Amino acid sequence: MHGDCNCGGGYGYGMRSFLTKDEKIEILKEYQKNLEEEAKGVAERIKELQKNN
Repeated sequence: MHGDCNCGGGYGYGMRSFLTKDEKIEILKEYQKNLEEEAKGVAERIKELQKNN
């Protein structure tokens, strides 16, 4: 993310340079979802490793 520069943040080739507020919200929600899923995966992996000790 490039903060509030409205440059599109490199979201994909050919994407418009200026996103609407609603588009930014949707992108951030998807990013948040991905981070939460990643954190869940990390927690599961930690539990697996701890079982094997």
